[in-house]
Amino acid sequence: MERRNLLRAAVLGGSAAVFGGTLWRGAAYAAPAQPGPSPYGPLGSPDANGIRLPSGFTSRVIARSGQTVSGTSYTWHNAPDGGACYTDGSGWIYVSNSEINPSGGASAVKFSSTGAITGAYRILSNTRQNCAGGKTPWNTWLSCEEVSLGYVYETDPWGVNAATRRDAMGRFKHEAAAADPVRQVIYLTEDESNGRFYRFVPTTWGNLSSGTLQVMVAGSGTSGSFSWANVPDPDGSPTATRSQVSGSKSFNGGEGCHYADNTVWFTTKGDNRVWQLNLTNSTYELAYDDSLVNGTAPLTGVDNITGSSSGDLFVAEDGGNMEICLITPDDIVATFLRIDGQSSSEITGPAFSPNGARLYFSSQRGTSGSSSGGITYEVTGPFRS
Repeated sequence: MERRNLLRAAVLGGSAAVFGGTLWRGAAYAAPAQPGPSPYGPLGSPDANGIRLPSGFTSRVIARSGQTVSGTSYTWHNAPDGGACYTDGSGWIYVSNSEINPSGGASAVKFSSTGAITGAYRILSNTRQNCAGGKTPWNTWLSCEEVSLGYVYETDPWGVNAATRRDAMGRFKHEAAAADPVRQVIYLTEDESNGRFYRFVPTTWGNLSSGTLQVMVAGSGTSGSFSWANVPDPDGSPTATRSQVSGSKSFNGGEGCHYADNTVWFTTKGDNRVWQLNLTNSTYELAYDDSLVNGTAPLTGVDNITGSSSGDLFVAEDGGNMEICLITPDDIVATFLRIDGQSSSEITGPAFSPNGARLYFSSQRGTSGSSSGGITYEVTGPFRS
């Protein structure tokens, strides 16, 4: 749904109408989110894992790089990054990328209905620097290579079917992916200082073996209308995909991407922004801009992004801040959690369990500050619904 409320649109003098619970606006654009009180209250003291959480929330360590996952014989991968959760009978699965080059890949952890770990295993091997990715509506995991001329790999969270390289989705420095079942497309971010925002239109929805790669075309401003243009050569060689379409909009370091309710949000780390695309009327604007925050910015290092059933966006911070911040539907940005003592790391892979009661994420380098020190966590508590 549109994240700006009707009252704000009226105050700004923009035309607005509500259709089926979704706010549509005219030419006026709302100001980006500003700091405010968290709906979960203030952070408490660090717990046994060094995590500061709101009252009522607890954390536990799920896995550590180079160590066997509890109750299994599987050794957890290095540099855990992007992740997602999948329903598995009465339990669920959390998948996690490995941002290592070479080897990369992805792994998975299985949980019972009570949250007990019941298994762990590899789902992708022998790839390069698998950073973020995205979940598909048909329950596969798209694992993206964050390297020049990188690929997208479609993987099986259950580890039964072999991973498949999806060449038609283009070769560039891939970061995240988000599926839009309404328009039947996959949105893709590019981690370059002059990266682009793409969408892949499969020939057949549910089959990513063929289709059309398109790039967002828009003006140079921070709000306006946009359209899509076909990328002539998705292979990206000899001309990079980001340089093939005149008028395609440049973004400074594309990172996380999340779709919900006819809206797609994505982050750009080079300028600390969260962008919002209204897919119903093909307009874009800023949901968050660090440079426009009044007072101390609570979100300074945007990276992976996910959403909850309440409409809150949860944004993992890069750059040593070691926080997960949230942006509410009322455009308030606040810190949800903070990890102490890991300033040389970054938070990655936030994803909610299917019932919305547990949040998974990793500290990519942990306390050691090296690529082998990753820690994957679970936070449980009274998340809003």
